[in-house]
Amino acid sequence: MFYKNYYTINYRFAFSALCLIPFTFCLIFSCSRLPDVQGKGETFLQGVWNQDTIANQAQLQSYTQHHFKFSCDSFYVDFTTHSKVNYYEEACFNNGVWKEYAKGTYHLRNDTLILIGDFTKPNYKQKVSGCYRNGRYVSSFKVNTWSAEKLELENLADQTAVKLNLKEKLTCVQKAL
Repeated sequence: MFYKNYYTINYRFAFSALCLIPFTFCLIFSCSRLPDVQGKGETFLQGVWNQDTIANQAQLQSYTQHHFKFSCDSFYVDFTTHSKVNYYEEACFNNGVWKEYAKGTYHLRNDTLILIGDFTKPNYKQKVSGCYRNGRYVSSFKVNTWSAEKLELENLADQTAVKLNLKEKLTCVQKAL
């Protein structure tokens, strides 16, 4: 009786192991490695875009002008902020005009442009401390209209219009990661 239960348990174990082996092979070989190059991004965004003017800027307490560069699936953005109100210590306020920088990758989902990256120094190296913002930069824009020379976005955080003009068209040349 002891031997009968012993062999029954071993047969069940062996059967389970045999079923598990093909499942394991399927799991291992069904995974595919992602390519070691950056993504292509969106063709219509490729280039250097500048926000030349802001509506009613003289009446605003503060406003930010954007300068974007989209290269393949990457973005680089320079912010120039003009403020009549001092939000920072005096050494950082800089008479109400200061620049910030960020870089990262972007994704376009339907009509929403999602930018995920980090605040950087002017040379686009990571910024971990100092005046203004540092750390992660996450922003979303609705793409209202676009043409070969103009791109109109709406910042989804504060519903401000960001009207950009194309300054230089770029072609994506994918680089190794």
